[in-house]
Amino acid sequence: MTTSVAIDFVSDVVCPWCALGATALERAIENVAGEVSVQLTYKPFELNPDMPAGGENAIEHLMRKYGRSADEVAAGKAMQIARGEAIGLRFDLEKRSHFYNTFDAHRLLLWALQKGRQVELKKALLRAYFSDGQNPSDHQTLVRLAAEVGLDTTAAREVLASGAFAKEVRELEAFYRERGINSVPAMVLNGRHLVSGSQSVEYYEQMLRQMAQTPAEA
Repeated sequence: MTTSVAIDFVSDVVCPWCALGATALERAIENVAGEVSVQLTYKPFELNPDMPAGGENAIEHLMRKYGRSADEVAAGKAMQIARGEAIGLRFDLEKRSHFYNTFDAHRLLLWALQKGRQVELKKALLRAYFSDGQNPSDHQTLVRLAAEVGLDTTAAREVLASGAFAKEVRELEAFYRERGINSVPAMVLNGRHLVSGSQSVEYYEQMLRQMAQTPAEA
């Protein structure tokens, strides 16, 4: 008999550890198929809510924001690439030249949730940014990615042009900040159990099996 686990995955589309965590979780969900049914919802978090239009050079941004040297930034990239390769996630961090504002991407993800395609759009956004170096703040890019996962392009353009879901994104971001989530990825399972940071496939598998025995909280 299959049991169910609800997961709220708080993350940003330009966060490499979020991409690693989301991919590892995807592998874990595949591995427990038939044992555990997972209801996965992505929730918004902006690493750089004040990022200007055009973004900021990725290396300069990491050095400035975290006080790292160029060598430390390079070592971090190498670690992320290796971890991605181990789970089938291709990072091309030379193409990822900039960090960008992601507010509109989060608005589109909430719309995609209503249309039943949020998980697919999230995967497309992560691939576009980390593997192909595309700009997730660019509306043409967002509309094209929406189309790739089967969403209506006219409706996607209307969402982006109208500012729809802006209030909902802000409210969700505030909700998780007020509950102490100040870094991502962070996962809330069955409404009560918090898992912080990017974990291994094996860790997520064990977690899913354990949480399948824990009743969900509204």
